[in-house]
Amino acid sequence: DGVPFTGVDGLKKAVLARPEMFVGTVAEKLLIYSVGRGLEPADGAVVRKIVRDARASNYRFSSLVLGVVNSTPFQMRRSL
Repeated sequence: DGVPFTGVDGLKKAVLARPEMFVGTVAEKLLIYSVGRGLEPADGAVVRKIVRDARASNYRFSSLVLGVVNSTPFQMRRSL
């Protein structure tokens, strides 16, 4: 979000101050990789739901993976 920081400790504090921003980016990248395409406008709601649901488990990586696997874009993807 443009907040300046210095060093690794500064980065850690910035990420921990707003974890949903970092987790949202990770969720986006996981979804992009898993469906094999870029994000579409409707995918924004899916990413927000994945992040919301992951909050209950303190944003565990496994909860992000499960959110992606259970998402409609992943379930409806085409196999090549």
